[in-house]
Amino acid sequence: MTSLPLDGLRIISFEQFGAGPYATMFMAAMGAEVLKVETEATGGDYARKTGPDTLGPGDSLYFQTFNLNKKSICLDIKNPADRQTFENLVTNAHAVMNNMRGTLPAKLGLDYAALSNINPAIVCGHISAYGRDNRRAGWPGYDFLMQAETGFMALTGEPGTPPTRVGLSMVDYMTGMMMAFAVVSAIRAAEHSGKGMDVDVSLFDAATHQLAYQGTWFLNEGIVTDRQPRSAHPSTVPCQLYKTADGWVYVGCMHEGFWQMLLAELGRADLAEDPRFASPSERLSNREALTELLDADFARHPTDVWVERLQGKVPVAPFYDLQQALTSDFLVSETAMVERLVHPVAGDMTVLANPIRLNGRRLPQHPAPALGANTEEIAGRRENI
Repeated sequence: MTSLPLDGLRIISFEQFGAGPYATMFMAAMGAEVLKVETEATGGDYARKTGPDTLGPGDSLYFQTFNLNKKSICLDIKNPADRQTFENLVTNAHAVMNNMRGTLPAKLGLDYAALSNINPAIVCGHISAYGRDNRRAGWPGYDFLMQAETGFMALTGEPGTPPTRVGLSMVDYMTGMMMAFAVVSAIRAAEHSGKGMDVDVSLFDAATHQLAYQGTWFLNEGIVTDRQPRSAHPSTVPCQLYKTADGWVYVGCMHEGFWQMLLAELGRADLAEDPRFASPSERLSNREALTELLDADFARHPTDVWVERLQGKVPVAPFYDLQQALTSDFLVSETAMVERLVHPVAGDMTVLANPIRLNGRRLPQHPAPALGANTEEIAGRRENI
């Protein structure tokens, strides 16, 4: 791929762990030059030491996951010489991004008020736990805390069980994507106006916004959505997991046509005449009874038989554990979502491909950098790292 949409953009990022690195990884994949600023004395991004496996000193699979396509420079901006180097870089940058406690960007001179005199068009992107303008600005915060407070854990898992965290750090990832979109949008505005701005997305706000229609239901009608059995949709039936002969299958009849098609494939025309299931509202009121009946039907065959029978007719998916999901025939053979890179220490390294396609082609990826690998190239001086 000879050119990418963000070719020519330079992003300077002070980032750790998930949300910030996730944002800039997508920007780098789309062609932006992302300069990841790390501090040599602390060993850089703590993600370099995180996870069950390492790829040599100062590297890990966790770090690689969120930092593909970037460059690493070592600067301590509390040091006057390094601060000057940073400010020199700002003159030709389009954005400076960070994910820090909300009180730190101003203290470290990473906001628009501090940097606009150097580059009036600079965009300053801030990911924080709770925002920079409230009494929680100085609080540390992480994905799992947001899931606890914003209702995610009350909506996840089976009724009657302890509050349950979503198994992935989705608040981090959603916040990162919102920030990437917001910063690119602000850069476009700055290209027209010549004036940059501060852009803020907090984990708390992003998580709250993802309550979406359940939030609107409560705010307008006082409807409190609870956890649903079998990971069911809160208002549509049948839309949940069902037991098969060897596992589980998820069936989602999101409109009446799918319900009728399901009955045809199951050979259960009788259920269409049952007054308990005659309408969406009746099926919702009688979900437990319908679950018992459909479990008995689905138990007649293994999951793969049902997927083959229903595919393309009724929305259906097999339940897979992580190993099954990452080795499934469809994923491996047809999606190109798994690719091999050459790591300078480990050799072959398998990663997930970027999900975005441009003109039908996956975005190019290369391994994340070693700590300070690009300091000499970018800052014009050698670091003893």
